[in-house]
Amino acid sequence: MRQPSLIARRVAAASVGLVVAAGAAACGPKDNDAKGAGGDSTPHKGGTLTVLNAQPQSDFDPARLYTSGGGNVPSLVFRTLTTRNRENGAAGAKVVPDLATDTGRPNKDATVWTYTLKPGLKYEDGTPITSADIKYGIERSFAPELSGGAPYLRDWLTGAAKYQGPYKDKKGLSAIETPDARTIVFHLNKPEGEFPYLATQTQFAPVPQAKDKGTKYEEHPVSSGPYRVVRNDNDGEHVVLERNPHWSGDDERKAYPDRIDVRSGLDSSVINQRLSSSQGADAAAVTTDTNLGPAELARVSGDKKLADRVGTGHFGYTNYIAFNPKVKPFDNPKVREAVAYAVDRSSVVNAAGGSALAEPATTFLPDQKSFGYTPYDPFPAGKSGNAAKAKELLKEAGYAKGLTVTLTHSNSKDFETSPEIATALQDALKKAGITVKLQGLEDNDYRDKIHSVKTEPGFFLAHWGADWPSGGPFLAPIFDGRQIVKDGANFNTGLLNDKSVNDEIDAINKLTDLNAAAVRWGALDKKIGAQALTVPLFHPVYKRLYGSDVRNIVISDWTGVLDISQVAVK
Repeated sequence: MRQPSLIARRVAAASVGLVVAAGAAACGPKDNDAKGAGGDSTPHKGGTLTVLNAQPQSDFDPARLYTSGGGNVPSLVFRTLTTRNRENGAAGAKVVPDLATDTGRPNKDATVWTYTLKPGLKYEDGTPITSADIKYGIERSFAPELSGGAPYLRDWLTGAAKYQGPYKDKKGLSAIETPDARTIVFHLNKPEGEFPYLATQTQFAPVPQAKDKGTKYEEHPVSSGPYRVVRNDNDGEHVVLERNPHWSGDDERKAYPDRIDVRSGLDSSVINQRLSSSQGADAAAVTTDTNLGPAELARVSGDKKLADRVGTGHFGYTNYIAFNPKVKPFDNPKVREAVAYAVDRSSVVNAAGGSALAEPATTFLPDQKSFGYTPYDPFPAGKSGNAAKAKELLKEAGYAKGLTVTLTHSNSKDFETSPEIATALQDALKKAGITVKLQGLEDNDYRDKIHSVKTEPGFFLAHWGADWPSGGPFLAPIFDGRQIVKDGANFNTGLLNDKSVNDEIDAINKLTDLNAAAVRWGALDKKIGAQALTVPLFHPVYKRLYGSDVRNIVISDWTGVLDISQVAVK
């Protein structure tokens, strides 16, 4: 998993995005019965869809993209072995076949996965897509000059740890076999029941070796999806896609528009104003990375026509307080528990933009079935905190007269770790006798400090999002002791190295029954939560406008953002 803030930017666009990404199910039938603002609700082929984004669609190369970075635009060009189910809400958290005929066939212990490609698949130039192309696409993602994608393959594939890509090592990865043009076999270091989820990532997109131009491949990547790149200006500031005439065998992408015009590098307020006004081409426009802020949402909510054009989405993401138990006084569990009881989640939610943009959290796992969400609250303090209980615990910890601590956060207002949230916590903890000094850092300094074992503070704000909707990429990076990185970017903030936790993670990873695995992830979340290594605060919510001529709005719990592969325009 990548640093949450990075994921957030790619998936959500505001702090990521990862960040204010997250409800019960996204737009449901009532919100989004394929209608725009009135008129014919039936989606039709044709027209041009405009995408207005803040973040440029840079590094348009499947090796360098992190999952479906930049919203859903890459998934229009790059197909993978598997993909996400393109349906609203919880149904969209399922993994389904894409280029492959199924989601993969594991051996008995899930260390070997075999896929068969659908027949007749072709690139934009009419040449056939082969299993060797998928293998080559994966191998080139290991090249240092094409770094940026998800890191799992280097860890999971047998003998891949030191591989440097096909430009330096012509032998390729022996862990990937292609016995014929439609079959590909993966050999893993250890059981990985969630390999079908990994196979949705863009590193699994086919790349024809004869067309590979290294770092320049992004200028005209060869399409395996419904659209091909016909223009890419200023490294993704302006990308134009047109139909791939050879696209076939795709049960997921509807691809209604004839043309997709992606305009990026825009100010968020400008994006929302243009979508609100819906003049000219903006009437057939959407955004995949810009949320409505509190003030904008209040204005939109007062206008029924605008309110009908707001899509709501939920993405697997949690904002939380992190403790370093190696730093006093947080080495004392009772101090950590006291903080948990003192937190006023109502004030935190208000600081994050209000209940429309943030939902209070008492579990580390997001409130979605696919993650294994199991309701629990180890330190029940109600909506506004329990200062009396917190004082009682402080007294037991030897701080009857209270104590003073420092809370580290980012100064960036794009983050859920913002000064407003830090201030809300400062006010709540004061009622419990805890004086909080705020240490606000610039974004880069903040990240460097909290993700280094050597400099990690004892008390700070953090956030995490999953690369796919499961408890695995959510809990393992934060709580698996074997993932503690001493000389690099570390995300196990509590420095937990509990053999029973590590062993349970391994046991769950062996399961290919994802429903059974989800139950186990939920139970593990509850077990870890009792140690008060983190205090979950809230799960963010996406609220995004779309143009008046846009039809067929689909927002799944996988990404939490509007799926442009389903959108039609009037």
